[in-house]
Amino acid sequence: MKIMRAPQLNFFRKAGLQGASSLRLADVAVGLGTLALLYVAARVGAESLVRFSPPDVIPTINLDPRNLPNYAARSTLRMFIGLALSTLFTFAYGYAAARSRRAERILVPLLDILQSVPVLGFLSVTVTLFIALFRGSLLGLEAASIFAIFTGQAWNMTFSFYQSLRTIPAELDEMTTLYQLSRWERFTRLELPASVMGLVWNGMMSFGGGWFFLAASESISVLNRQYTLPGLGSYVATAIAAKDMHAIWWAIGTMVTLVLLIDQFFWKPLVVIADRYKLELSAGEERRFWVVDLWRAASLPQHFRRIAGPLLQAVDKRLSALTRVAVQAEPKQPSKAGDVVFNMLAGLVTVGLVVAAVRFVLSGVGLREVGHAALLGLATSARVAALLIFSTVVWTPIGVAIGMNPKLARLSQPVVQIFASFPANFLFPFATLWFIKLGVSLNWGSMLLMALGAQWYLLFNVIGGAQAIPNDLREMAASLGLRGFRKWKFLIGPAIFGTWVTGAITASGGAWNASIVSELVSWGNTTLKAKGLGAYIAEATTSGDWPRIVLGVGLMSVFVVAANRLVWRPLYDLAQRRYQLS
Repeated sequence: MKIMRAPQLNFFRKAGLQGASSLRLADVAVGLGTLALLYVAARVGAESLVRFSPPDVIPTINLDPRNLPNYAARSTLRMFIGLALSTLFTFAYGYAAARSRRAERILVPLLDILQSVPVLGFLSVTVTLFIALFRGSLLGLEAASIFAIFTGQAWNMTFSFYQSLRTIPAELDEMTTLYQLSRWERFTRLELPASVMGLVWNGMMSFGGGWFFLAASESISVLNRQYTLPGLGSYVATAIAAKDMHAIWWAIGTMVTLVLLIDQFFWKPLVVIADRYKLELSAGEERRFWVVDLWRAASLPQHFRRIAGPLLQAVDKRLSALTRVAVQAEPKQPSKAGDVVFNMLAGLVTVGLVVAAVRFVLSGVGLREVGHAALLGLATSARVAALLIFSTVVWTPIGVAIGMNPKLARLSQPVVQIFASFPANFLFPFATLWFIKLGVSLNWGSMLLMALGAQWYLLFNVIGGAQAIPNDLREMAASLGLRGFRKWKFLIGPAIFGTWVTGAITASGGAWNASIVSELVSWGNTTLKAKGLGAYIAEATTSGDWPRIVLGVGLMSVFVVAANRLVWRPLYDLAQRRYQLS
């Protein structure tokens, strides 16, 4: 299998570009690009260390378009810090959930709950905490914004990594046991390469999810207080409040440019590198991209590898030794008594938290308010279900077509990336004006707004699943003459089923989160409101009504977790039992 040919992720493989002049040009390009990137990151990062003392000393937003490059750079830095934190969280959380049966019982339901908590729910708790932690410095508000971006990125990536680990072919799993690989060696030689394709595509989608909540994380309106961080999201929020269509168009142009640059210099190279680690027996067409070729043609990365290589190898050996697995003659059976104690403790903690939340809510609102909020949750749930059906019917065949055709993927990826990464709420002012002009109720219009932010989760997972179909299985299907419905029944459907489930779960969570900004939209002093749980939470968060905040967030968690337990978990188990590529 190709994974055995390239057992560890390697970003330094030389391309077939030769010649001293090519190497000199590549070195100049790579060197200048790296220095420019470090300079911009340091310059923009230093702007986070200024004084911040609300309400006397607070940042302001200037709608002059000449400020947009700085605002875009600051927003981008926050996004990449959030992505780095999300990646670390994904590896730790996803690995623990996939490799520990007891931890899985807690971590997977907890992940369902975390995914269901809206960004405003996290901000309500964390803004005051971070500001107090970094008293007198803008770094506290920056930390709160980055944490909000993190909550918009991490859950989707974690679900993808967890699903990849649970569906690793059994023969490869047995091979790691046979060769007595340590946990670190197993992670770097098998688990990370096997999951990298799904991680890249879901990371791309999660990055887009972070853009979606950029305005909420930079223009923070919680607990009757308004905090603003200089950035692209707060620029758009200020332009909407001022009804400045000219500034909005400038922001949209900047956003499109930013998405294209990030796609060219970050996501496309990662997709090309990840394609080398597909689980397949026969090699397909190797992808090429000019940034990857330029990097591999330069000698600077090779010099870095020669300098840092011995240190990295020493760290690898040390971690391998520390995570060595003891050889056991017979597999150790889990203790039934331990399971009983673990389940009892987990149950007691859960019941205690639920009782505390119920008492807090009922002390501020009555049962009638709980029933009203539950009905609003049913309305939002119906919108989410309609969105998932629409996304599955429309985007699954499109995602398969993109994933199974490398040429189409190269052409369509920038377009798909723009649509997925472009913050849909940047378009909400135009949608609001359109709804007002045509007299469209937001009860229906909010479904369109939710779809703009959530449908891409399913598309990107399907693309990643289709691209991960081994080339030997494609060749076998072609030799057997499988086409049309039979090809979908025997190859495509089973191969992408697991990633489709992951995409549907994250799309569902994304839709619930998007309801916060989709069911309550404004243009200047004009506000449209849909009947739903998202609008309920948004209004409670803005006014600082803690009992209703807890009630709304709690009910949203109940709806999401119930759907995950009753619908998505059985489908996940089905994917693991019947549709592994073994």
